[in-house]
Amino acid sequence: MGTFSMVARCPKTGALGVCVSTATLAVGSVVPHVEANVGAIATQGYTNIKYGVKGLKLLRLGLSPKTALEALLKDDSQRDLRQVIIIDKYGRKAAHTGMRTSEWRGHIIGEDYVAAGNMLSSSRVIEAMAEAFESSAGWLADRLMQALEAGDAAGGDIRGKLSAALLVVGGIAMPETRPILDLRVDMHKDPVKELRRIFEAYKIWLRLR
Repeated sequence: MGTFSMVARCPKTGALGVCVSTATLAVGSVVPHVEANVGAIATQGYTNIKYGVKGLKLLRLGLSPKTALEALLKDDSQRDLRQVIIIDKYGRKAAHTGMRTSEWRGHIIGEDYVAAGNMLSSSRVIEAMAEAFESSAGWLADRLMQALEAGDAAGGDIRGKLSAALLVVGGIAMPETRPILDLRVDMHKDPVKELRRIFEAYKIWLRLR
């Protein structure tokens, strides 16, 4: 799955999140995995959701992202097809870009974030995401949205556009019945732009609450 994504953490509020976009359907149902006070994971390339599900379980048990990722890769005969990025509640990070994921592929590990992508137009996609995140401030969801837009504007998935997602836990007072921000766009000609529209509408709804 050619995809560009970012996992990130806010050191002030403890918020954790993932943003992602790709040229295939339903990216929000497979790539992003987040748990409050635990961590955030994006699993892509030849996507295997076990990296998200089992990865969060290992973080919950106290393993570092690096140790958790090493354990998951060790048991995977198709590890060279995977791309996985992880950040935990402490800001510790880990990343893996398999040698058999599609070009352009790579990842950037920065302060409180990891950006990654494969089957991209160029390295500029994740470089733009990193720059946008580092130059932003405020609620983590806003910062991730800006990073996703920057990656999209820089070329994104070389095959085109179809779906996008934003998944964040924490950072502002969310309704008790909806503690997680989980927004998704599918089957759209400009999914990142549509995700922004939905995100802004959701913020209005939150203020009214």
